[in-house]
Formats: sequence, structure tokens, C-alpha cells
Amino acid sequence: METGLAGSAAAASGQEEPYRYRRRELREPDWRRFPGWREVTPAQWRAARWQRAHSVRNARQLRALVGDALPDGFYRDWADDRKHRGTWDTPLSPQQLNTVAPEVEPGAAGWLTDAFYADPVRRYILPVRSDRLRQWPSHPLASRDPLHEQDQRVVEGLTHRFAAKVLVELLSTCSRHNGHCTRTDPMGTCTAHEHILAYLRAHRRIRDVVVAGSDLADVPWPRLSRFLTRLLEIEHIRDIGLASRAVISLPQQWGAPAVLADLARIAGLARRRGVRLAMHTRANAAQQITPMVAETTRGLLAAGLRDVRNQGVLLRGINDSRAGLLELCFTLCDHAMVQPSQFYLCDLIPGVEHWRVPVSRAQELQRQILGYLPRFATPQIVCDVPLLGKRGVERYEDYDRERGITRWTRTHRTPLQRDEGAEDRGHRYYDPIDSLPESGRQWWLDHHPRPTSA
Repeated sequence: METGLAGSAAAASGQEEPYRYRRRELREPDWRRFPGWREVTPAQWRAARWQRAHSVRNARQLRALVGDALPDGFYRDWADDRKHRGTWDTPLSPQQLNTVAPEVEPGAAGWLTDAFYADPVRRYILPVRSDRLRQWPSHPLASRDPLHEQDQRVVEGLTHRFAAKVLVELLSTCSRHNGHCTRTDPMGTCTAHEHILAYLRAHRRIRDVVVAGSDLADVPWPRLSRFLTRLLEIEHIRDIGLASRAVISLPQQWGAPAVLADLARIAGLARRRGVRLAMHTRANAAQQITPMVAETTRGLLAAGLRDVRNQGVLLRGINDSRAGLLELCFTLCDHAMVQPSQFYLCDLIPGVEHWRVPVSRAQELQRQILGYLPRFATPQIVCDVPLLGKRGVERYEDYDRERGITRWTRTHRTPLQRDEGAEDRGHRYYDPIDSLPESGRQWWLDHHPRPTSA
């Protein structure tokens, strides 16, 4: 029953509120519903080492896990995607897979099929060929490095894209790639920490450092602990963000007592030196927030981190609805004490057109979620504009909706833009072509090579 002024107004007008808040209860999906995990104990499930050792990389391992719950056609669909779209072997932790179709109960052969195909988490952690668009699987202007990060890499493992902010990558590879990630190519040899620290000491205008692994959960903790301790010795560094999707996909790693104990030491050092230390993670669907995740994020905050922030990606068919976004944000706040910070538009890389959302839809969603969440917990939907950086989706210079071309201008320079006119130049982002009117789709066909069928 509606209560209060808002409910009275809605009742008086006869209109249904577009979204009605409810506090959803968390539960860890029962992993024993899958034949391959029937004998797994709670102690094993809580162990990061067990989770890593039992990650699923291929069809053989998935068959062993789910038995006859999926038909042969699904595995062919998956194999076709790996063959034609170049999908890499990405280890999927038991924690990740257990959040796919969490409400479905075992039954006759094929009992998981429909729910597995439709599930939002499956759609982005385990893509299959039938997910992809046929005519426009990739945008004609897509590239493997659309943000020009390689051009802005000043030393191995350090990218300087913004005036006062840098990205540090401590490993040359990532075991937690998503299909929408820009960093899917090898990044060279293992990074030399001394060169990174020397650059940071020499450039005193840098105050904000994001430290990634690519995923920090893959960096051996003693090595990461030493690096953070030394980073905190640099006087002009004021903000440090730790980036790890594993807070969601492998919370057992960050919740380990030894890790939390040493992280508390580092957080205490940061606090004494007046440095804000935060964790950045990525959840894209409410069902990913389980009691294990909530326990871990609360543990990180208890250890002394200033914030745990969610930086999700706006993905078509996964979270591009008012209800989907609000359910995720409320679940993060209510249970995990995570701040919903930002949702990015998907970067312009090959093979992601089925995920990408046009700027106009992102603007609509930004307006639709206003007024539901506390101000601090209302995420900003942003576009990471090539050669420019993050911009709110309504902050463009002009927008050709027929052709799906948005132009943005810069307010700062990076090492790659040193000339005086850099601030005034336009930088462009392109909507997915299948979202355009027929005249816009025809324009792209006329001006670019016909796309390859998926």
C-alpha cells in the first residue's frame, strides 16, 4: 500500500509509480544445485584458493559442472563465438557462475537452458554467438584501443590520460577480462615498479592514482602491499583508488583475514598522511550482490578504506532499464554499503555492438533514476570520450541523432595534447548503428565498407 505524499499523489492521479522500492533480501544461491558442486562444503566455497582452482575456462569444465542442464546447442553457440569473435579463455570463478540464473531449480534434462540464455550476468561473462548482432557486430570505427591508452603510456605500466590523474597497471595480463573491456591485449612485460614510482615522484602535479592489476586480485599480496606502502611515501599523492572487479567475482580473495589485516595497516598509514584510499569495483546486475560480497565490502570498510565505489558499465539487455539500475544501486547501498558511483557507456571496441547503448538512451536513463536514490548514491552515467575522458552523457557540444554522432570538447590537456588549440577541438563518440533510423543506417553503409556478418 502506498503511503506518504508521493503515494497519495500517485493514487489520486490513478497513475502507477514507475518504480516501487522494496528492500530485497540477500541470499547466497545454493551452489549444490549444480551436479559438479554437490559435495562442495561451505568452508571450500569461502576459500579463495578453492575458487581459483575450480574456475571454469572451457566447455569440458562447464559440462562437468552442470551435467545435462544445458544442451549441445549451447556449447556449439559458445564455440562459434570463440571461433568467429575471438573470445579468449576467461576463467569464470564459481562465485561468478553461481549468480547466473540463481532462482532456477534443477529438473529434467535442459532445465537451465532458457534461464541461462536470458540471464543478464551470463550475457556479459559468457557471451555466445547468438547474442551478437548479425549485420553490425562491430562499429566501422571500432578499434582495439579506442581511448588511445597505448599512446598515453609514459612508462611501462603507467598511463597518463588526465592532467592530475594516472592509471597504474601492475601486471601485464588480466585473468578477469570482460568482453566490453578495452584492455584485452597483452600489455607487455611485467611492469617495473621503480620506473612507475620514479615517474610519480618527478611529476608533482599528479595527485590521484588508480592502481589496477589489470585486476589487483591477481597481484600477489606481498608485492601489492609493498607497492602501496611506497606509493604512500610520495607527498603529493592525495587520492589512491584500488581497482578490482574481484570484489564481486572473487570476494573470498579480498575477504581473507590476512589481506584485511594488512590492508588495515595500509589504510591507517594513508589516514595518518591525509590520503584518501578507496576501492573501485564493478557490479552490473543486482543478483551479483550476495551475502559473501556484502561481507567482503563491509570488511574492506571496517579495515579503514574511505569508500567502496561501484563503476559499472551500461549494457544493453543487462542493466539498461530504470528498474535494473535502481535494483542494483539499492542493493549495493542497502546490503553492501557500496556507493553507486558511475556507469560507463561501452567503449568503441570490436564485437560489442549488441551491448552498446546510444547516448540518447543513456540520457533518458539518467533522468529516470533521479529522485529515487540519495544524492550521494545516484550514479552518473558517463561516456569515456576518446582523447578526452569521462563526460556526463548530457554534456556534449552537439549530437547528430540521425547518424548517432556526438561531439565533445575538452577542458584539460594530457601529455598527448600539448598544442594550444587542443581544448577547442571536437572529439567524437558513435551510437550503435542498429539503434539509428533507417536514413542513419544507410548513411553509414554509404560512407563505410559494408560490415561483416556475425
